[in-house]
Amino acid sequence: MTAPQPRPGILDIKPYVPGSSSAPGASRIFKLSSNESALGASPKAISAYNEAASDLFSYPDGGSAALRDKIAEVYGLDASRIVCGAGSDEILQLLTKAYVGEGDNIIQSEHGFLVYALAAKSCGAEPRFAKETNLTSNIDAMLALVDDRTRMMFVANPNNPTGSYIPEIELLRLRQGLRDDILLVVDAAYAEFMEQPDYNGGERLVDQFDNVVMTRTFSKIYGLAALRLGWGYCPSAVADVLNRIRGPFNVTLPAQAAGLAALDDQDFVERNRAFNREQRSWMAERLSAMGLEHVPGFGNFILIKFPDARGLNADDIQSYLGSEGVIVREMGAYKLGEYLRVSIGEKEGNQKFIELLSQKFPSD
Repeated sequence: MTAPQPRPGILDIKPYVPGSSSAPGASRIFKLSSNESALGASPKAISAYNEAASDLFSYPDGGSAALRDKIAEVYGLDASRIVCGAGSDEILQLLTKAYVGEGDNIIQSEHGFLVYALAAKSCGAEPRFAKETNLTSNIDAMLALVDDRTRMMFVANPNNPTGSYIPEIELLRLRQGLRDDILLVVDAAYAEFMEQPDYNGGERLVDQFDNVVMTRTFSKIYGLAALRLGWGYCPSAVADVLNRIRGPFNVTLPAQAAGLAALDDQDFVERNRAFNREQRSWMAERLSAMGLEHVPGFGNFILIKFPDARGLNADDIQSYLGSEGVIVREMGAYKLGEYLRVSIGEKEGNQKFIELLSQKFPSD
């Protein structure tokens, strides 16, 4: 007799590999590999998390009602159409599970977030990758891949790992080019960092159409990555579907408590946004002075291209930085092997990164 076998295609999936957290031999580590909050979490969120420790025996509110109400208040949304999850990753997985099946396909940009393709493959579907223009999602290329088996389209805006974004008018054009039975998922994990007037996270499209979902996270600007907390804003019918298939207590009590407190501390969010803006600009200026090409980023990270030269290529630079305690993100899995993605971290870590890099690429 043979052992139990997974569904066809499951073993073809390459597991997602997160950014490294260790640098053996380094006296101090600066982790610039996972796009985490440079300022940590709000003190109010930390306090709420600690207070929740006395209630660990209790099941959480299965519908995250108070948290959904607070999200709706802060962002001006309809609470009944918000679904909370264990990170926005869970919402992305649930959407794919609910709407994509064997023989279907999903479409994403060439260098879009890896989880979309992994979710599709887990459901027996084919991920299709649309060519980008200047490392930015190309609407026409994405629409050109649509066929009668397309069930879902993912667009990260701003995109991870490139850091580029498309304006709201282009997002609208993308939706208008889709059939009504194709679900457009707008992953706006970095929306809180956006300050451009032509940008919208996708909530207006959700209110306008029955086949658009916007996902968001508490892992980035709110600094709650360890708690795995995210949410989706959906048409009513889609929210109903997600609530039917999600786990009954999929968001923990401490996560809900910390999320509520984090939403109540918008002063912290603004400080984090301002710090990120200042440090990202400073790092970009220094990189340009070194002659290093980089993508104009709009999240809390920068994608940097390195020359094809021994000792100066992306692999060698990553090893060099790691030996000095600065951890950055390799990009081979995104078919961007000549690039490294560097998160905007605490000021000392950012300075250490630039200092080390300047030893390899002296400024003119």
